[in-house]
Amino acid sequence: MWWLLAFVSAALLGCYDSSKKFSLSGNAVIPVLFINTLLCAAFFSPFIFASGFGSFAVQKYILLKSALVLSSWISGYYAMKHLPLTIVGPVNATRPVLVLLGAIFLFGEKLNLLQSAGIALAIISYLLLRRSGKSEGIDFSHNRWVFCLILAVLLGAASGLYDKYLMSPEYLGLDKQMVLGWYSLYQALMMLVVLLLIWLPNRSKSTPFRWRWSIPLISVFLCGADYVYMKALSDPDALIAVVSMIRRGSVIVSFAIGAVILKEKNLKAKTFDLALLLLSMLFLYLGLR
Repeated sequence: MWWLLAFVSAALLGCYDSSKKFSLSGNAVIPVLFINTLLCAAFFSPFIFASGFGSFAVQKYILLKSALVLSSWISGYYAMKHLPLTIVGPVNATRPVLVLLGAIFLFGEKLNLLQSAGIALAIISYLLLRRSGKSEGIDFSHNRWVFCLILAVLLGAASGLYDKYLMSPEYLGLDKQMVLGWYSLYQALMMLVVLLLIWLPNRSKSTPFRWRWSIPLISVFLCGADYVYMKALSDPDALIAVVSMIRRGSVIVSFAIGAVILKEKNLKAKTFDLALLLLSMLFLYLGLR
């Protein structure tokens, strides 16, 4: 059942990424992200009362989770605003490779021949995507928004590995509802500080904020994807590398929207890059069975 939940989470994540792109294009990043974290905190706050408050020793672990996710979001939101969706999606989809490597070193998972092939294909796909980006004037080596995107991927992979440590029965075994409730609340409080101390005093010098109805949809799709994801990981048989890999299948949804609705460029080359990346994910999956 856990693998089916991972597929549901992937579909919701694809809609989540697309909602972000529609919301952030020509818009201020910080208030969009603040609204997102506020709505997520409101959605998951009942879990705090349902599952308990936990000790300070527990809260410090959840606080670290909040900092990891929020740092990844801030970097990723700026990248999403300035880069094509058909670039952001495939780069984000390389996250399972980092999760797999982390699982090998941290959780003792073994790397077999198929997994090695999957990692190699993912690296080739990334290099080809760099070539596709250059044809649109995006130099992966000197573009700050690409750096933001890569940072978001690295922090997101760290968060995925940390989830296994937080909720797996063989480690901390924390209740998934308590983790969701508290880390959402902490993120909203952190973003409130960023909004008040950084964005508000300087808002006249940056892109103005414009309300769009796609903004609350970010939270709707994200909350659904996160809840299903946490439920999948709470299964003792769940493999973090497989769950993370399946969730990256969300790139198919976001890539299709970028191609069909946003009419982004250089789709032929990007489609080949995406196909190679999906093949790498298949190898990773087969290697983990």
